[in-house]
Amino acid sequence: MPLKKSTPDFILIIVTMTLLAIGLIMVYSASAVWADYKFNDSFFFAKRQLLFAGLGFAAMFFMMNIDYWSWRKWAKPMLLICFILLVAVLIPGIGMERNGSRSWIGVGAFSVQPSEFIKLALIAFLAKFLSEQQRYITTIRKGLVPSLSLVFLAFALIMLQPDLGTGTVMVGTCFIMLFIAGARILHFVILGLIGLAGFVGLILSAPYRMARITSFLDPWQDPLNSGFQIIQSLYAIGPGGLFGLGLGQSRQKFFYLPEPQTDFIFAILSEELGFIGGSLVILLFALLLWRGIKIALGAPDLYGSFLAVGIISMIAIQVMINIGVVTGLMPVTGITLPFLSYGGSSLTIMLMAVGVLLNISRYARF
Repeated sequence: MPLKKSTPDFILIIVTMTLLAIGLIMVYSASAVWADYKFNDSFFFAKRQLLFAGLGFAAMFFMMNIDYWSWRKWAKPMLLICFILLVAVLIPGIGMERNGSRSWIGVGAFSVQPSEFIKLALIAFLAKFLSEQQRYITTIRKGLVPSLSLVFLAFALIMLQPDLGTGTVMVGTCFIMLFIAGARILHFVILGLIGLAGFVGLILSAPYRMARITSFLDPWQDPLNSGFQIIQSLYAIGPGGLFGLGLGQSRQKFFYLPEPQTDFIFAILSEELGFIGGSLVILLFALLLWRGIKIALGAPDLYGSFLAVGIISMIAIQVMINIGVVTGLMPVTGITLPFLSYGGSSLTIMLMAVGVLLNISRYARF
């Protein structure tokens, strides 16, 4: 265990703060019309996002100065608390329902989304398990089954809400961690086939999910229902052109694209800032991924490496799914764009995760 602590990764801090600043500007720009109509305050969502950003920044700073080995000690209690919250959110009177999903617990005027927090708790727990039991990772009974049992239990609870997007990010992150740890390709193929069958079953069990698949293939087949969001998102991105219509000049935020400050904020960004603005955001995420990989490679121990891999995988998967959905490359699913989309739980957990990554960077050998 290293004794000398250096300064945190400066590039990672700059990239994160830049994305956060862009997010605050775009949340206001995308939400002002809807906020003024619904709450008679065009700054309603922007002010709340600024509050979340402040809390998230404080959490990031705190995590940056807490040795990441603490996560090994507290991994089990944190995971247990998150499982309790996942069960609690399903209880009527405790869990809040929005847009057909019971994913939030009300806390005063705000709400907490437990499925966001269990992603980080599972990463910490799985990093601990893999660093201690890596010699068994090539076996099914001692390696894959213990590590994946909790992952699939969490996925099952999340699907009861239901929230396929968050569950997909969580499972995908854990699979990448297992792959990096040295799990056998054959086992992944078997799990992949089982997962594919289960995924098809989930789609067929809910008509609205099947509608999203068919609308993804041809959104104009049902332009006023299942294909509406994709079409309106493409109508936002297309007119943006190379340089965009100008900041604040979006047309689709005028009640065409539903709640554009959340999952589809990248569409409004592309409409207002064009291909150049959208490419800049993607480049910033690529820089963040690069710094995360360097930190994982330079971490002084296996636990730090696996923890860094899990965090950067979670962010990368979420970015790819969100932008894929917004650009029509993937079926619609409710996934926020890290650091940019409106949402307190998502923003706080992402900044906390970056804080942990920054602490690992203080011990990493570059």
